[in-house]
Amino acid sequence: MTSLVISDFQNGVGQITINRPDKRNALTRQLIEDLASEVQKMKSRPDLRLLILAASGKVFCAGMDLDEMQSRATSANGKEEWQKDSQVYSELLDALFTFQVPTLVKLQGPVLAGGVGMVLACDLIVASRESFFSLPEPVRGITAAIVTPLLVHRVGPGAATQLLLSGEKMSAERGLQLGLCYDVVPPEELDSRVATLQQSILTGSQSALAITKSHLNQCLAKDVRKLLRESIEISAFARETNDAREGLDAFLQKRKPAWQS
Repeated sequence: MTSLVISDFQNGVGQITINRPDKRNALTRQLIEDLASEVQKMKSRPDLRLLILAASGKVFCAGMDLDEMQSRATSANGKEEWQKDSQVYSELLDALFTFQVPTLVKLQGPVLAGGVGMVLACDLIVASRESFFSLPEPVRGITAAIVTPLLVHRVGPGAATQLLLSGEKMSAERGLQLGLCYDVVPPEELDSRVATLQQSILTGSQSALAITKSHLNQCLAKDVRKLLRESIEISAFARETNDAREGLDAFLQKRKPAWQS
């Protein structure tokens, strides 16, 4: 069986790769748990100096797996399952956000919904020009509640509002203008740009970088972790509404949703 997550470690640099390209790297609970497990393994390495998050295929992550979401919606204990899904996802974002060494995302393609949260939980994003960000949750009758605290933290409320409410995709170039991306390059230059930035990061002191990260979080994000925990309830509640069920059905049936509100 092919691993959903691939990990590699060389010369102080760890890389965790989401490996479900046939499903556009959509997130199941198992995949999220596997990612969290690999993050914890990397965290335990005293010689780790940089963590890179990557993905196989053309799409970085299409968000939550809609087939699994559909099974939650039709199960007898759906509310409890939504709650657990939200809890597992929030804990992964918290683990990435508080990771002790710099974290770098190699964004080769589009990232949607829950995938955006993983990207935002990391420190630096180097993106291909073919990449874009999308939070289509309202179109599906739900909300990007757990992503929101990190989005506001990274780009401020004004830019966050645009992405959360407009339903429009945000290009990598626009993300660069807003400070969401560190750099945007042609697809064929993505690997070399990441390698160059990697080497630059590694010139820094491991302890100094760790202290800097901790201090950044203290200065700029005192409420982010609290908001992540509070967002679990909001996310689970939104998935229980009639519009959430209609939005998911409409998406899977490739039709326009008929909202009840």
